[in-house]
Amino acid sequence: MSERVHGQQETHASLFDIDLAEYCEVLVMEKGFSQHTVVGYRRDLIQFFTYVQMRGGTDVADVDMYGILGFLRELKEKGMAQRTINRKLSAIRGFFRYLAQKRDFQVNPTEEIRTPRLNQPLPHVISLKEVEQILDQPDTGTPKGIRDRAMLELLYATGIRVSELVKLPLQGIFWNEGFIRVLGKGSKERLIPTGKQALSWLQTYCDEVRKKVVGSEQWEEVFLSRLGRPLSRQSVWKMIKWYALRGNIRKKISPHTLRHCFATHLLERGADLRSVQMMLGHADISTTQIYTHLTKEHLIKVHKAFHPRG
Repeated sequence: MSERVHGQQETHASLFDIDLAEYCEVLVMEKGFSQHTVVGYRRDLIQFFTYVQMRGGTDVADVDMYGILGFLRELKEKGMAQRTINRKLSAIRGFFRYLAQKRDFQVNPTEEIRTPRLNQPLPHVISLKEVEQILDQPDTGTPKGIRDRAMLELLYATGIRVSELVKLPLQGIFWNEGFIRVLGKGSKERLIPTGKQALSWLQTYCDEVRKKVVGSEQWEEVFLSRLGRPLSRQSVWKMIKWYALRGNIRKKISPHTLRHCFATHLLERGADLRSVQMMLGHADISTTQIYTHLTKEHLIKVHKAFHPRG
């Protein structure tokens, strides 16, 4: 990267700002990325371009493959997790792919860079008995307990994310058909069966609790606080953790625990991987395949416990 005069650097930095703003708009409007994801990509790209500038570069056109590898190596030397580095590389790769079309680059410097594979950790899953211990904790003699029981039942029955739960609209419940419709990552809609128990608790909540707390603002979200406002992801996550403690569950609990249990328990009982992928809303079936490792462990335990020569 060659040195250039300060005035030129300011001009090209502005060009980068324009390219970045246009790229972020493409991610939202055409790719359907969430605002949260776009903010993260924007932050990663600004960090990368700052690295370029500190080494004399004034435009992304100055960057070659070795410049990108140098940036990634510096992140590694600073102790950054490989998963985070891979995310930053993904942001850089997408940005250069966009610029290659916009500016008609002859060479895309990211094409020869391979993303390092990760040893994907197995998700934490609890048993069916432990799930039921959590589901039984809310005091269903109170409005809050009815609401919380409905949320827990729905999370386990459908495998939806907590973020999808708090945004679930009333129009997304298909009572007669026994389905809910959620808006997942990338603004992709999917239909998921709810099951009789979850639907029953959901009906009880809507009939006996929600009608009494909803205010004049008429929120479309299903689950509301006692003040009649939509819940946050953090409040639901705290609720799950609280009921796990009350149920004497000492294992690691995360916002995705019931989602992981949903997928694993289905596969353990013979569900096909493709159906589970569709219900979870995974774009790539390889993401769903991680649960097959858990079911293999389950089968090994069953074999050892019950086979006469196990």
